[in-house]
Amino acid sequence: MWLLRYLPFLDLVSYRFRAFRRDLLASSTVTFLDIPQGVAYAMIAGLPPAMGLYAAAVPAIVGALFRSSRHVVTGPTNALSLLVGSAVAGAAAQTGAGPMEVGVTLAFFVGLMQFFAGLLRLDAVADYISLPVVRGYITGAAILIAVGQLPNVTGTAGASGTLGHMLVAWSRDLSHTNPLAVTFACGTVIVVLLLRWVDRRMPGSLIVMVVSIGADSMLHLHAHGLRVVADIAPIPAGLPPFTVPSVQYWGTLAPAAVACAVLSLVESSSVARALAVRTGQRLDMAAEFAGQGIANLAAAFSGGYPVSGSLSRSALNQQAGAETRLSAVFCGLLMIGVLLVLGPIVERTPIASLAGLLLVLANDLVDRQRIRMVLRGTMSDRVAFVATLLGTWVLPLDQAIYAGVGISIILFLRRARLLTVREMVIGEKGRFREIDAETPETGRSCTAIRIMNLAGPVFFAAAGELQFLLDRFLDDGRLRVLILRLRQADAFDVTTASVLEEIGVRMTEAGKTLLLLGVRPATLQLLEQSGVAERLGRANLFPTQTGWFTAMELALRRALALTEAHHCGEQCPLAEYVAAQEVLRATAETT
Repeated sequence: MWLLRYLPFLDLVSYRFRAFRRDLLASSTVTFLDIPQGVAYAMIAGLPPAMGLYAAAVPAIVGALFRSSRHVVTGPTNALSLLVGSAVAGAAAQTGAGPMEVGVTLAFFVGLMQFFAGLLRLDAVADYISLPVVRGYITGAAILIAVGQLPNVTGTAGASGTLGHMLVAWSRDLSHTNPLAVTFACGTVIVVLLLRWVDRRMPGSLIVMVVSIGADSMLHLHAHGLRVVADIAPIPAGLPPFTVPSVQYWGTLAPAAVACAVLSLVESSSVARALAVRTGQRLDMAAEFAGQGIANLAAAFSGGYPVSGSLSRSALNQQAGAETRLSAVFCGLLMIGVLLVLGPIVERTPIASLAGLLLVLANDLVDRQRIRMVLRGTMSDRVAFVATLLGTWVLPLDQAIYAGVGISIILFLRRARLLTVREMVIGEKGRFREIDAETPETGRSCTAIRIMNLAGPVFFAAAGELQFLLDRFLDDGRLRVLILRLRQADAFDVTTASVLEEIGVRMTEAGKTLLLLGVRPATLQLLEQSGVAERLGRANLFPTQTGWFTAMELALRRALALTEAHHCGEQCPLAEYVAAQEVLRATAETT
């Protein structure tokens, strides 16, 4: 039943309790990373810090149950939080709504779009967003995150907006730098990197968080100007609150919601596929999309904001030995436990320490190896990367996402329309080879019979290009038969069929004949149903055959019969080929 694909948690029916210990230990490790990241990411989004923890609680449980991947941990992420922050600031300025109200409403709209994308099997959409575009956005977002934390590093005033605007606003207030803030931020960076060097499995971010809270409490540094999370908003002890989205903000939030939905799906599907390669799990991307949407709906009603699949926490979950999706469920349950008990302690975290942690996480987003790979690729890859990167710095982030998607679509359409037409001639060993159609002298060809191999997608967008490629044969006075080989062409539709019909009719009027060779069954059915086969002449259609070049030989016999009075030198190479095939076949039968 089709509904079962959207209920992946049914695989827990066969849950083996010997996996319980491994799942619980893995989830405990992930939660150590979840706490500081949740608070830090909420800061990026311009939301109350508690919302980062709420987004890592109930959505993590729901995402684990309804998404296809067994190891992806759902929750707030770096790049998505930055996009949410841009939307929150814009919506709050336009509508006067509070940040939390905007955050949960945005999660609601994002969840709806993602859920229906999964139901409508639109999972392939994520494949059309190219790697250079995704890498350009994430790299640009990493720089924006780092620059956005500079005021917290120095304890000075800052501003939101484009990259240049943030740098100018920060530099103007550097004279009021707080040495305590700089010390805590730089100390966090150094300690986290040092602990990673010792053992990457150590929860460096949590260790630094605990140490900084202890130092602030014992030395009363808050009284000396060291700001803590509680100065932004308190983190009350208790369950995530029940929240209701405000649908009247749809018109304002729609552009940002679409951008968040696209980024979240691309990000989470990339994480799921990367882990599936390591574990060998077969993913159902439609269920992955729908599950991500349900997780965002859960965030909307439990005080969270738009969530995605976290690369760092998901990879840690898998590396820590998680065996089933219950590990991610435990992550959400443990986060609820943290909220019930540790909220008043977490809110004592120095903001400068979180800023230092975000500098490290922003650096992690800059994947230098993949950037080098992109820059060594094609010119279109480099242009897509650089254009998206610069777009994140000079445009609002939702517009930067749209620009990146637009670039991906343009690149796709450009390649989708790229037809290849090469002439097939007889080579030195009496076998067919392909050459540039403009230089037939490089092989033995026939002036009266030309064979063109058409390769690539031949749908409506390529009809004009196909028309242009075939028109030139009408002006060749020596040509009598054009054989168009379609074995390597696909995606035929009625538009391209009508182009073939028009060319065939015009060639007939000019005393020429169009033969279609290697016609696939689906293409033949289209030609039959549309009436094109009858107008071209069924004798001029040669479907694909099981034997190697069998259909080619049949088409050549037809062409030679139509042009028996032609002259192309002492001996026609195509006639020689057919004769040689007859000799080989007779020899094989005798043997």
